Parts: sequence; structure tokens; C-alpha cells
Amino acid sequence: MQFGIFSVSDVTTDPTTGRTPDDTERVRSMLTIARHADEAGLDVFATGEHHNPPFVASSPTTLLGYLAGVTKNITLSTATTLITTNDPVRLAEEYAMLQVVSGGRMDLMMGRGNTGPVYPWFGQDIRNGIPLAVENYALLRRLWTEDVVDWEGRFRTPLQGFTSTPRPLDGVPPFVWHGSIRSPEIAEQAAYYGDGFLHNNIFWPMHHTQQMVRFYRQRYEHHGHGRADQAIVGLGGQVFVRKNSQDAVREFRPYFDVAPVYGHGPSLEDFSAQTPLTVGSPQQVIDRYGAFVDKVGYYQRQMFLVDHAGLPLKTVLEQIDLLAEEIVPELRRIVEAERPADVPANPPTHAERVAAARAGGHTAATHVGDGTDDVTGTLAEEARA
Repeated sequence: MQFGIFSVSDVTTDPTTGRTPDDTERVRSMLTIARHADEAGLDVFATGEHHNPPFVASSPTTLLGYLAGVTKNITLSTATTLITTNDPVRLAEEYAMLQVVSGGRMDLMMGRGNTGPVYPWFGQDIRNGIPLAVENYALLRRLWTEDVVDWEGRFRTPLQGFTSTPRPLDGVPPFVWHGSIRSPEIAEQAAYYGDGFLHNNIFWPMHHTQQMVRFYRQRYEHHGHGRADQAIVGLGGQVFVRKNSQDAVREFRPYFDVAPVYGHGPSLEDFSAQTPLTVGSPQQVIDRYGAFVDKVGYYQRQMFLVDHAGLPLKTVLEQIDLLAEEIVPELRRIVEAERPADVPANPPTHAERVAAARAGGHTAATHVGDGTDDVTGTLAEEARA
């Protein structure tokens, strides 16, 4: 299983000091966090996409493109790529560029986001959220898999003889997750295409997560992509860890109480009981998250939110170290101990997707000019070096 961290990129006042970072400091801290996660040995770093204060992650591909050049092993991803309000033509080009720059060390998660006003800011109507997600993603897939696209739809101007550039690395598009916490239509979309489904259940009880994941698995099998237990599933999570559980609760409580994402609501104890938020010792995190397989089946990616609510950068880096050194190895041992051999341990890598596509004769041209892969192959090697 892959284990990683994601950032919602909030700019929040530290309630213990009264200090608020500015946007520049917050962006740079995210870069530091991602690099530290790579050095610590975590598998994934993901950034959200927001276009409003108090969040700063408005350009995921810029952030991840920089990180592709300064990290070595970690998979770079998005916690949300707004499929509803971004032009699918730009998404096709920007993420294919990121794929080439990173040598395939990336994937992305499509989502509708949780900020209603973003729709009119980008010329859309929130009442069209689901139809936009369906139409835009269908076009995005065509732009990645077809060299020349003629297209006409409901929400953007038609395309005639259009080729997006650069072409996907090795002729194979990035792996796509679809993220949703409440919309079965999005789980159905993921299942229809054989893509991954991530339930970012950080605000939801496990019984709701079980229902959504079960539905996705059933529909994945229905659409002929494999057995239900072979579907590619990810979960969200939240932790705050100290060696001693009492110290963790005492240190995190003031951040929880005023955090914009859940402050001024249920108590820390009530919220922890009803959601995956776990504040305590490493063993408490291991015990709780190690049991998630019993709830949703064997899954492929577990993401943790650790850098929100105004937590100081030093504290966030300590959280990453505790995850990497004490929690993830044990969780991996527990989860992988009885996984059936024919159930994927991880999402498919770029190399695996290339091999499968070539075996099935499904790779597209990798260079517009002559259809060869010399150019992208060279760039991929440079990115991996």
C-alpha cells in the first residue's frame, strides 16, 4: 500500500502564538513539507486546488512541476483537480507536461471541490456540477488518447482538428483518481473508466465510507475491469501524533478548537469518535488505521492530512518523521500480511501502464511531429536522473 500526505494549503493563524504566515511563507512551507516527505520515505505528496483565501494552492501543476525537479522518489499528485471549473484542454496540456517533466512520477485526482462560489468565478453554474464533471472528463480522456480531436459538447466551444501538446509520456495518459465524499455519480464515473476512487473521508463516519467504496467496487466489476476486490481504492485520514497520547491531545486541542475546517463545532473527542481523526500515540494510529481493511477491503493508498490548522512547520515535519519511522512500516506490515496475491498492492505505475497499453496495442503517438517516442523518452530519462 502507498502511504502519503496531502495539503489543503490553508493559511491559518497559530492559536498558540497569534502568528499568521503570509502566502509566500505558506507556499514555501508546502515545498519544504513535500521534500521532507520524500526524504523520509513516504510514497505520495498531494496538493489541493483552491482559488480563494485562506488557501494558496491555486496552481497545482506549478507546485508539482517544481517538486518534480527537487525530489527523487515520491509520487506527486493532487488532492483535488477541479474537473468542473477548469478547461479540459488546459488540464490535458498541463498534466501531460507534468507527466513528461516528472518522468511519469505523478498522478492526479479529479474532483468538484467544496467551494461553491468557485463556479461563477470561472463562468460556470454549480447546478451543473455533475454534468460538468462527466462531460469535461470525457473530453479530457479523448484529448489524451486521440491525436486529433473533433468535439462538440454543452459547456465549452467546439474543437475541430485539435491536438493537445505535449502528448502523454510514452503515449499513455497519467493514472487518474476520482475523489468524492457524497456523490455516487462520481464513484460510478471512476468505475466506468476503470480509474481509481478516493474517498476523502476526513469529515465522515466509516459506515458512509463503506457504502461509497462498496458501490464503486460493485460498479468496477460490473463494467468489466476486474473483480470488485481488485478495484483501486484510496482513503483520506487525519492524525496528530506524539509519543505519549496525553501530550498529543494537549498540544493539538487549541489547533482543533479554532481550525477553519472544523473548529467551533463538535469537541475533539466527539469528532475523533465519528471520523478518522486520530490524536494520540503511534500505536493508537496503527491500531485504528490498521483496521480499515476490515471495513473497506484491501485498498491501495492511504493519505494523511498533517499540515493544517496553523500548525508550525517544525511540528509538521516531526509528524512526517513519526509517520515514516514508527507508523507506516507497521501499518504496511499489517495490511500486506494477508493481501491476496491477485489484489493490487499499489495503484499502477507509469511503467506498468505503458507495458499493459503496449501489450494491448493501445498506446497513442508520443510526439506530434513523427509519432516516435524518442523525444519523450529522452526527457523521461533526464527527469529520472
